[in-house]
Amino acid sequence: MKKLSEYAKEHNLTYRTAFNHFHKNLISGAYQLPSGTIVIPDNANQKKIKETEYVVTYARVSSSENKNNLISQSKRLVDYCNAKGWTTQENITEIGSGLNDNRPKLIKLLNDRKATKLIVEHKDRLTRFGFNFLNTLCKQNNCEIIILNKVEEKEDVIQDFVSIITSFCAKIYGQRRSKRKTEQLIQQLKEVK
Repeated sequence: MKKLSEYAKEHNLTYRTAFNHFHKNLISGAYQLPSGTIVIPDNANQKKIKETEYVVTYARVSSSENKNNLISQSKRLVDYCNAKGWTTQENITEIGSGLNDNRPKLIKLLNDRKATKLIVEHKDRLTRFGFNFLNTLCKQNNCEIIILNKVEEKEDVIQDFVSIITSFCAKIYGQRRSKRKTEQLIQQLKEVK
């Protein structure tokens, strides 16, 4: 026999999640002593909530300056899943712009097609634009995107606008810089002849 806390550690669960599972009768053979202690027989196995359930949380921030926000965002997502009684298989954190469509961890998650639930705090954590495309893709792969906070604030729209302008300016100036370097290289080659 073991206590619920030991059982939780063995199954990589928080105590609260194991407690919720006990009250939902998801742990076979578990019972509560008159003292209030919850014990589980050694041969008890956790019943599967769904055999094919694969829950993934995804947290993202734009820059490494916001790393503390990234950690707290990920913790909020895990806490939400625990409160729902879901065990998370992956907790992905990534640093990169929401406009950047080349985020390796998100691409790997989408390519793996293992997730049945993808939990994000705001839809802009997945992408600033084109959320419906990602949502359609996930639905085709039997994955449900769950957004905790669906409120869009005016600041988010303004931030999106600033991000677009910044992105285009970077591309324009990058092209100019590239063009100048190419012209310099050509000039140097002409001088060598």
